[in-house]
Amino acid sequence: MIVQQSKNMKNENFPVEALVNKNLRPIVSAYYKAARLADDIADSPILSPKQKLLHLTNIEQDFQNGFGKKKLKHNLAEPFELGWIFADEGLAPSLYTDLLKAFEKDASNQKIAVWEQLIDYCSFSAAPVGRFILALYNESPSCYLQAEILCAVLQITNHLQDLRKDAETLKRCYLPQDMMDKYDVRLSDIYLNKSSPQLCLLLTEMTDKLSKMLKDASVLPALVRSIRLKIQIGIILSLTNSMIKKIKKYDVLTTHIKLDIIDWVKAFSFGTLRGLTRRTGKSRNIV
Repeated sequence: MIVQQSKNMKNENFPVEALVNKNLRPIVSAYYKAARLADDIADSPILSPKQKLLHLTNIEQDFQNGFGKKKLKHNLAEPFELGWIFADEGLAPSLYTDLLKAFEKDASNQKIAVWEQLIDYCSFSAAPVGRFILALYNESPSCYLQAEILCAVLQITNHLQDLRKDAETLKRCYLPQDMMDKYDVRLSDIYLNKSSPQLCLLLTEMTDKLSKMLKDASVLPALVRSIRLKIQIGIILSLTNSMIKKIKKYDVLTTHIKLDIIDWVKAFSFGTLRGLTRRTGKSRNIV
């Protein structure tokens, strides 16, 4: 199976591995590699939807083989290794297999009808990552809701940032159809030299929604016990806020929107301050 790798952790907007405790980085790296393998299959320009779904099924089987410690000859290294690690760490398989459900939707290029469907998609494509990190730090499931909201904001922000790229290279659009109809936005508008007034209105509504969701998620640092995790979440909150502001300010069709050094300096200052000032009790976790 030959799949072109589209990204690595170093060029992600929010490099989770670099922010977690060193002792956890090998686990996070294994999780990322297995997730990226499946994502690259779903995004492959040379595989048919049927082929993509077959490969994703094989990946899940290899992960389950690793989780069950079945030593077979023809397993893909990344998901098999991750399954083995999950079994050793006592992590729920759904933290990875839920991601595969989202990739299956991507492989079939399923259209998004309404905003709620986009949020539901994020519950598989992004929320498992948040639950995975919380599980590594032994945090309470009471934190999961706010983490899922934050992960959904991250995911949709990335969709808006890559609006043209996804349309051109993957023939994929994450704009809810009901919102497109509301503002009379057509798929062809994404291929224009600049955003139409109608598309700008649609994106404004979406970014306003994201800002409100981010505000709801901003209580998360106060809910977790690990000081290091508080700081990590504070950094991500700040970076996400900066990215949303950039999307509101610039035209996503003409500008390559990305975080800059100033955004990172602000994020680290804000994240550290939040981590040190929002303590909810004695932490028994790695900090």
